Amino acid sequence: MNRFDVRSQSSRLRAADGNAKHFRIAAVCAGVAAVLALLCLLAPLIVHYDPNRISLRELNRPPGGGHWLGTDKGGRDVGVRLLYGGRTTLLIGAAATLLIGAIGTAVGLTAAYLGGWADAVLMRLTDLVLAFPFLIVVTVVKSLWPGGGVPALISVAGLLGWGGFARLIRARTLSEKHSDYVLAARALGAGPLRIMLRHLLPALLPVWTVQGVWTFASMLAAESSLGFLGFGVPAGEPSWGNMLAEAASLQTLRHEWWVWAPAGGCVVVMILAAHAVGEAWKIVYK
Repeated sequence: MNRFDVRSQSSRLRAADGNAKHFRIAAVCAGVAAVLALLCLLAPLIVHYDPNRISLRELNRPPGGGHWLGTDKGGRDVGVRLLYGGRTTLLIGAAATLLIGAIGTAVGLTAAYLGGWADAVLMRLTDLVLAFPFLIVVTVVKSLWPGGGVPALISVAGLLGWGGFARLIRARTLSEKHSDYVLAARALGAGPLRIMLRHLLPALLPVWTVQGVWTFASMLAAESSLGFLGFGVPAGEPSWGNMLAEAASLQTLRHEWWVWAPAGGCVVVMILAAHAVGEAWKIVYK
């Protein structure tokens, strides 16, 4: 074995060791995120307390006693609102991700496979969507449609966030459309729709999974940002974004950390976990 073989083998071992460490980190992050998500989903079974119940006798209580995460300025239990707010925030993130993935996949797959004028029109539409600043447009739409609630937020986020997804799916489809299995299906008489749905769509699953996880993290960050600015979930309804909005008060930010810090910590944990899992999936598919 010459010195070049030794160097090559050493490089492969270092890469394998780095991948193993990344997988362990991703597994831990995924476990923590799964436990947190499960607690939020099972909130009605875990806590028997109305998240919107106001108690004027227990305003801004620190953690302790009957409220393990304290109370907010309305005397509402922060721990209960954290779990119920997680249900809302995770629902928005998951639903918006599915909507973005569905629209982006349909546009990118159709544009890449059909090509020609269809590709030109759909990609110009994608460029138009990408040209709009996401958070600013969502803020404007929510201010014009304040009573839409959670469905409106999901719809607006989904309809404005699919541009990057479509470009990625298009690029992957362009590399797959001339593969042997696609040419064989075409030679056997399969039509464009059948080829796209039965043959190309399963090949896009790795890209869809990785990009979907990262999009989910982006939607969690978007909900938190919009909630902090006052354009997210309607005021009073528990969500992590609305809980972070409490930090807009300097008094709360400095002296009542228990009102906003748990929600901020949950958002950070979920986003970091999503990125770690996405990177792990990316390594696996490579």
